[in-house]
Amino acid sequence: MQAAVQPSSWKTRLSALGPGIMMASAAIGGSHIVSSAQAGALFGWQLAGLILLTNLLKYPFFRFGPQYTVESGRSLIEGYAGQGRGYLWVFFILCTVSSVISTAGVGLLSAVILNSMLPAGFAVSGPVMASLMMLVVWVMLIAGHYKALDGITKLIVIGLTVSTVAATFIAASKGSNMMPGFVEPSPWNLATLPFLVALVGWMPAPIEISAINSMWVRAKQKINPANYADTIFDFNVGYITSAILAIFFVAMGALVQYGNGEKLEPASAAYINQLVQMYGRTIGDWSRPVITFIAFMCMFGTTITVVDGYSRASAEALRLLRGEKELRGRSISLWITGVSVVSLAIILLMQNQLAGMLKFAMTSAFVTAPIFAWLNLRLVNGEKDLSPALRVLAYAGLAFLVGFTLLFLANLAGLLG
Repeated sequence: MQAAVQPSSWKTRLSALGPGIMMASAAIGGSHIVSSAQAGALFGWQLAGLILLTNLLKYPFFRFGPQYTVESGRSLIEGYAGQGRGYLWVFFILCTVSSVISTAGVGLLSAVILNSMLPAGFAVSGPVMASLMMLVVWVMLIAGHYKALDGITKLIVIGLTVSTVAATFIAASKGSNMMPGFVEPSPWNLATLPFLVALVGWMPAPIEISAINSMWVRAKQKINPANYADTIFDFNVGYITSAILAIFFVAMGALVQYGNGEKLEPASAAYINQLVQMYGRTIGDWSRPVITFIAFMCMFGTTITVVDGYSRASAEALRLLRGEKELRGRSISLWITGVSVVSLAIILLMQNQLAGMLKFAMTSAFVTAPIFAWLNLRLVNGEKDLSPALRVLAYAGLAFLVGFTLLFLANLAGLLG
């Protein structure tokens, strides 16, 4: 039997923290340590405004996840099912594909970074490290379930935030590395559109993460029921933290790499290594382990939340498609096991094709973003707590996502034609 929900206070707000922090941990991965830092390295501060605008315009659609769940007692996925089985099938397919591809991508990158942190004599092969890391993630989630995830992600986000802010301020104290006579390139052209699509599409995360967040809110409510205000406070803390850190990662790239004359590595693992080495040359060798730690915390936090979140969401969608009454813990555990095993198999057998698969997953998430944004808005549009300002922001965000998607598809059609 659930305990009664207490009136809002600072004690209850802090107690409600959890799902929003998990969402931040899931978001602060490739979109931050790679895309945001590369935005700063390639274009300086020119894309900082676009990143902030994207976070602002996507805010309502992510907020609708915890808002709908705490008000209705149902997950967003149950809301999708109520709108029609077609929407549920689209979500289930997208969620299932993304679960294994995304986990394989962030898991492999985490393993590569972790290997680079070890002394030369202790380093192991990439497949062995990936296997060990996925085993650790699986054991944490199966043994500890939601409570373990809640505690681990809070530690990760706190450590990540402190170290990132400190490293950025130290780099800023050293000044810019821009070479004299450097001509600043413009990001506002069709040639950079694929980069902008990746930046916007996964900033702060794919919109289906809102449905995953609603699952975490429901799991938290079963353990520690929270009122509407405290639930939204938790969401805001996580979302704002993610948005602010995105700008700090832009700064990391802009301060150390922008205009320094060195060609930027496009691949994720190679780029992170390049960023680490540049920080070492700029502010001292002592900074290399700090930047490596930041990169690993980004990717490991994303790995563990992606495995748990996508597994919960896939299990929930399958339950609804089958018409079952309730989601069982055994189903979630089976999905966690399946996602972990299949993702590891992709890492071991298809790692050379992983970059292309990740690009496909990112593009799919980007193209379907307006659909799930519209669905989220439709589910809460009649709620009394939806303020006029939030409703206007949601419609502006929907127009932004639709317009950006149409521009991308028109450019893609032109290239294919």
